Order: sequence, then C-alpha cells, then structure tokens
Amino acid sequence: MVSSSHEALHRIFQQEPGLFARVARNLGVAFPPLVSASELSTDLTETRPLERRVDTLLRMDTEDGSFVLAVESQSKPSPHKPASWAYYLSHVYAKYGVPPVLLVVCPDRKTAAWAARQFDIGPRQWPSLTLRPLVLGPDDVPVIDSPDEAARDIPLTILSAALRRCEPEADAILNALAKALKGLSADDENTAGTFIELMEQGLGTTQAADLWRHLMAVDLSFFQSQTAQQLRAEGEAKALLRLLAHRSVEVGEEDRERIVGCGDPDVLDLWFTRALTATSAAEIFAPAGEAGAVD
Repeated sequence: MVSSSHEALHRIFQQEPGLFARVARNLGVAFPPLVSASELSTDLTETRPLERRVDTLLRMDTEDGSFVLAVESQSKPSPHKPASWAYYLSHVYAKYGVPPVLLVVCPDRKTAAWAARQFDIGPRQWPSLTLRPLVLGPDDVPVIDSPDEAARDIPLTILSAALRRCEPEADAILNALAKALKGLSADDENTAGTFIELMEQGLGTTQAADLWRHLMAVDLSFFQSQTAQQLRAEGEAKALLRLLAHRSVEVGEEDRERIVGCGDPDVLDLWFTRALTATSAAEIFAPAGEAGAVD
C-alpha cells in the first residue's frame, strides 16, 4: 500500500511545478525558467495486461523548449525499479515526442545514494541503455528554519521538512513553516490549507507529525470557522494520544474518551504540554496547582 508520506514527496511538484527548477539547481543542473506546466496521465500501461504507473508526470514548457518530468517517490532500494524507470522514460518519449527527465525523491540517504547510481541496461561489454536519474535526498535541499525564508518558498520548505522528518532539524523547519503559513492564509486560505495537508502527509507517522498537528492546533488560530475549530481539536487530540503512546504512558478507555471528546484546543494544548513530561494520565488531568501538574 502506498503511504501518505510517499504521496506527498511527489504531489508537491503537482502543486508547484516551478519547484523542480529550484531544487535541480541544488543538484548542479540548470533548467530554463518555466513558462507553463500541465499534468499528464500517470498511467503508462500499454495494451498488454501489465499495469505501469509513474507517481507524477508533468509536461514542462520553458523558455528554451519543453520536456516531460517524471517524479518518483522512492522509500527504499529496489532491484526492479531501474527497469521500470527505463520503461517509463522510453514510453513517455515515444508517446509525447519530447525529452523526458526522471526525478527520484528519497527520504533517506541510503536510498538516495542507491538511486543516484548510473544504471546500465544490457551486457557489460556494451550496455544499450544507461539510466541517470536526478536524485533528491535529505542533503540536497536546504534547512529552512527562518519564517521569512520559509515564506519566500513554502513548497521548498515543505519538501525540506518531509525529507528531514526523522532528523533533529525537523522541529525548527516546521515551526518556521507554521509561521509562514499563517501569513499566507490571510491572503489565500485555500492554498494554505492544501499546503497544511501536504505537510501532514509528508511527515507520515513520525514524531514530527505529532509536532505538526500540535502547531496546527495552536498556532493557526487564524482559521476561525466552526469546522476549522473542530478539525484543530481533533488533530490536537490525535497528537496527544500518539505522544502518550510513544512515551508509554498508560491511557485507560475513560481517559481516552475524555481526550477525544474534548473540543477545546486550549485545554488540549495544556494537556499536550503536560504529556511531554508526565508519567501517568493523572498528572495530565490534575487541576492547576496540584502536585504533578505543570502549567
């Protein structure tokens, strides 16, 4: 089953096609300024009953010509993938008649190093095809931990956080992104909402995902609708339960129902703060001023 974090690593390029040229510069490759981009069908199946589907496929029209960008999210090395990638590129070239480019996005260094190799297809004496993907890993995007810098390129900040979701820098990046999205929402709440969803998907089931839900519940109070308030409370409750599970704090059914049923983000925020150090559920729910309560 494809994970949500897998989806986010290529969907960000659907949301912001111009991001490709910006990250390609970090890989030492210069592409001309983008004029327009259009999504193409990701279904590369022929008449034979063998399904082949690329993650994201975009036609990129630049000031210096066009190319088709295939984006693949790859979470671990796979001996069968190079053959599939070669098929994707040759099929796209035959179908659309424009040069194809393959970008492989990897959330860990081991997979990125594997994908960055040159793959020769054919006998060693004379390989008939050579596959050379562009590979984007954790070391190929900057650590964006300044709110001002994050606001200048929110899609790149999302990619930076997604690729570093298991690393210490993730917290600083997410805090910067939350502040940048607060500014964006004043002008375009729908786009801000899309970016929030992409970021949550990109973080998967990591601790960084818990922090992100917490930030969305607390910092994004500019979403004032009743539905948004409810969603924030639900997100905060889920983050709290995940934190308690991660810290092995036992939570009974009654306490779980109390957390899930709480619709007040401020109360949930207080409980979340206590849960960072609490050793029991009683410490989390203790009235202010009692022993064990940290307010």
